[in-house]
Amino acid sequence: MRYRQFPGTRIKVSEIGFGTWTLSTGWWGEKTDDEAVQMLRAAHDEFGINFFDTADTYGNGRGERQLAQAFRGKRAGVVYSTKIGYDIYDRAAQSARRGQNELPQKFDRDYMRFAVDKCLERLETDYIDVLQLHNIKMEHVRDPAIWETLREMRNEGLIRAWGAAFGPAIGWLYEAVELCERESDIGTIQMIWNVLEQHPGTAMIDAAREHAPDCCFNIRVTHASGMLEGKYTEDTVFPANDHRRHRPRSWLTNGVKKLRTLDFLTTEMTIGQAALKWLLAEPLVVTTLPNIYDVEQLREFAEASDKPDLSSAQMERVAELAESNFGVADEAMSYKGTMDRVTT
Repeated sequence: MRYRQFPGTRIKVSEIGFGTWTLSTGWWGEKTDDEAVQMLRAAHDEFGINFFDTADTYGNGRGERQLAQAFRGKRAGVVYSTKIGYDIYDRAAQSARRGQNELPQKFDRDYMRFAVDKCLERLETDYIDVLQLHNIKMEHVRDPAIWETLREMRNEGLIRAWGAAFGPAIGWLYEAVELCERESDIGTIQMIWNVLEQHPGTAMIDAAREHAPDCCFNIRVTHASGMLEGKYTEDTVFPANDHRRHRPRSWLTNGVKKLRTLDFLTTEMTIGQAALKWLLAEPLVVTTLPNIYDVEQLREFAEASDKPDLSSAQMERVAELAESNFGVADEAMSYKGTMDRVTT
């Protein structure tokens, strides 16, 4: 396993991280807490993964409690990243919630400090390595009090680095661009970015490079919702509770066609590993968060770090294919958030 450093900090993280939403939410299949803890320990002890990403809303704190159980007594050897912003303490909203619908968000100073205290309690720690605001919107980007609260908690030692996560869907271009412009000391951004879905992630990285010198990226949806794992065919049928079942069938059929154009990346590794190496070719990417469902997948993704870097010829070929949408004429991508420049 190779490691990278959050700029301007002592936080050193594995190139392959572990996002706990596959273990704690039930959206990717049910796991018991014991099974989750076993996988988290294997990730660290057997494969050198030390960056674990969670959120207070993952199972209403379940992801954080799983981490505490897995690494009790080993806190110094792991890096905890968690997120706040959804009011998981609003019982009425919780009871009315259906599926993956978003809960109400709260970012006032008192709530943020309250939420961080609860995260610390569940994680059984007195500091959070990386705190990100969960799926922020433009109104939050433009509220300086929010970012001052994060600086306040960093100065008090409650958090070591702060940033924002953008989602839940792909998009949010100018939210990220404007955040880099307004809060140039931001430490990290979590976003969707992968070989098949390069926009708007590439533009977000360009904005950070220009305006936020210490901003690095932790990347989720690294495999385009599983497409880049190389296991789907045109005949794949997703389970009833799988979010991909509700996508247009063209997402699957066109995605499989695109994937076939990337066979040249698999001479020394799997396509799943090559997808991670493509992300890691960007110096501002500090870690990647592939969806990990089982030990077999854990091994495959963790071992990607030690595979050969993609060659310049391979990277150039990917760029050429992306210019033509990998030779597939499919429907225009649907984005969320602000995709056109709007000033105040």
